[in-house]
Amino acid sequence: MYVITADQKASRSHADLVPAALEEIDEIAGGRLTLPPERSTGDELQAVTGDARAVMDIVMHLTRERHWSVGIGVGAVDQPLPRETRAARGEAFVRARDAVERAKSAPGRVAITADHATDALDTEALMRLLVDLRDRRTPQGWEVADLLATGITQKQVATRLGISPAAVSLRASSAALRIEEGAIPALARLLGRLDT
Repeated sequence: MYVITADQKASRSHADLVPAALEEIDEIAGGRLTLPPERSTGDELQAVTGDARAVMDIVMHLTRERHWSVGIGVGAVDQPLPRETRAARGEAFVRARDAVERAKSAPGRVAITADHATDALDTEALMRLLVDLRDRRTPQGWEVADLLATGITQKQVATRLGISPAAVSLRASSAALRIEEGAIPALARLLGRLDT
């Protein structure tokens, strides 16, 4: 099982982002969550899932705007499950706490703690590389990425943006969209191996 604990950065000097993030997580991964996402304490939120791809989708969403430090704990969750996430217990929660504390000072703002420490560190390093790659993306690159994510073609993106298909292709290449497209499922598979 995976527990994601995310801590809002600089929460004392910024608006409370937890309510909006909870709604977004529910929209992104709601059907794949084991328990509903909830505020755990103050400026933190938690989500619980057995789906490694859901973990990737949530982490990629939370790290995009750079407002969150994200910890992923992999391990057992005490059974039977309670109705509320904040009432749940188990080693995955303890590990998520360790991971989010490490993420606060880590490049890429993400950390993973699991039983297989070496494999977790390897997966964590690759995830940080992907986050760093996305951090370098320009607003124009994100514009193309977001439009392509709706399922439309590059030609349709070009029409919508009023630019040439070649310009869309150049933006997609500069934004490393193909690299991300391959990296996310690969990282989900690596996460899946941690939960054995």
